[in-house]
Amino acid sequence: MTKIDKVLYTGRTHTTGGRDGFARSDDSQLEVKLSPPGSAHAGTNPEQLFAAGWSACFIGAMGLAAGKRKIKLPADLAVDAEVDLGTTEGAYFLQARLTISMPGIEPELARTLVEEAHQTCPYSKATRGNINVELKLA
Repeated sequence: MTKIDKVLYTGRTHTTGGRDGFARSDDSQLEVKLSPPGSAHAGTNPEQLFAAGWSACFIGAMGLAAGKRKIKLPADLAVDAEVDLGTTEGAYFLQARLTISMPGIEPELARTLVEEAHQTCPYSKATRGNINVELKLA
């Protein structure tokens, strides 16, 4: 396990009520009502929050990969993240799919940027070897 030498940022939240509760960041920039996946209750769920965080981080990692090559990424670059919550033999698991759209970037270069981003992105590192992850270009 890799130990961090220098902490760049710490996200802090306080959550009550679990999947049918409320979460707030210590700086109040995030205040969100939580609800169970698929319920009719108002609010989001942890899988949606994870998908949003991972896709945002992944775009940043692609920016690093493009920057090394002095390539400008398209303004309409997008990552559609899907995070599944499921069970196998009664135990809960996650799996994920990231679909990356880079209009105007040649497919071979796009694949290279995606592969490098997947090696760099902290969310990708955290999931590697722990959950099934599919990466595909749109």
